[in-house]
Amino acid sequence: MKSALVTGANKSIGFEVARQLAQKGMYVYLGSRDLAKGLEAVNRLKTEGLKNIEAIELDITKDESVKNARAEIGKKTKVLDILINNAGIYGGYPQEALNATIEQFKATYDANLFGAARVTQAFMDLLKKSPEPRIVNVSSSQGSLTLHSDPSYKYYDYKGAVYLSSKAAMNMYTVVLAYELKNTPFKINAVCPGYTKTDFNGHRGPGSLEDAGKRILKYALIDNEGPTGKFFSEENNPETGEIPW
Repeated sequence: MKSALVTGANKSIGFEVARQLAQKGMYVYLGSRDLAKGLEAVNRLKTEGLKNIEAIELDITKDESVKNARAEIGKKTKVLDILINNAGIYGGYPQEALNATIEQFKATYDANLFGAARVTQAFMDLLKKSPEPRIVNVSSSQGSLTLHSDPSYKYYDYKGAVYLSSKAAMNMYTVVLAYELKNTPFKINAVCPGYTKTDFNGHRGPGSLEDAGKRILKYALIDNEGPTGKFFSEENNPETGEIPW
């Protein structure tokens, strides 16, 4: 049975991704900053008949928490097949370039960039033991420099210096990581789940959690001929999914 770790999976898109992975027969480690909320999420999934899932306490902004999560999962498996770096924050308000505080930038980058790097580095040894390792960094089309430079982009006026720049930075981390592992079985991509109705955006998004989960799973389960080092948003490009950085 293949195994997967999903960060920030006690609710919203992360929870849905964990559900769909478990439905596909994966053994899922459901990462949650608050273990009690993680256990509650697992119990919800078990009522649906999904037994191949367990909660792991994991705060991606804390080195010690990531280290402990790696040690805990390492007691249970020697191989990790899939890593979904889903956990992240919006960063609060204001988001204007001239008004956002440096503390906002620090906290948002700590979650959206440094957190993804912390977890990836910590679990790389287990991922390298998989014959088909996959990493999906959950991004946003809002992190595309090209799209946000184009006045015809439908979200062109939805600017935000903190969140957008943190996702652009995570996108570059994805590019470099995929480049460093290009001659290996790894497939590493940044995926935008679309503007989804979640707590993250005050439930304003029109997209469903189910569709968001499917978009992420598509790249978590790609075969050996699949892409790596790419940026996908089916909401913005329904034909091929790929969008510019």
